[in-house]
Amino acid sequence: MTTSFSAAPPYKQAVSALIVIHTPDLQVLLLERTDFNEAWQSVTGSREGEELLGQTARREVFEETGIDTQLYKLRDWQQSHDFEIFEIWRHRYAPGTTHNTEHVFSLEVPFTLDIALATSEHRRFKWVGWIQAAEMVFSPSNADAIRSLPERCGH
Repeated sequence: MTTSFSAAPPYKQAVSALIVIHTPDLQVLLLERTDFNEAWQSVTGSREGEELLGQTARREVFEETGIDTQLYKLRDWQQSHDFEIFEIWRHRYAPGTTHNTEHVFSLEVPFTLDIALATSEHRRFKWVGWIQAAEMVFSPSNADAIRSLPERCGH
């Protein structure tokens, strides 16, 4: 008799990248999560393995939007925030993990692009002005990053 089993997926690392994608006139791309209705956010995701944070940012942007970051200017803000992981997502992390360190990046694209959504993660996308985007996102650190865009981009 043969038994088969599948190993549980590895836990997510509590280190992530937040990437605010925007145009020169500060239209910001927002994605709505599939697992949290009306929860809008920028691209975000956990580091995998030993990848560098810039690699995490590039991979997450491509996975969630289909955008090739090599074609545009990805900026590492050299800024990070620690935040408490929402209770509904803690099961994805090792037992006892309650906080995540998020590293902030931005990606400037020349105009509002069509997006190839990762439908397992996001149900729709919108391009909105930075002020409205900061009001729409559910994450305080995401809102703070969006509010910093004018200064970061020299506006």
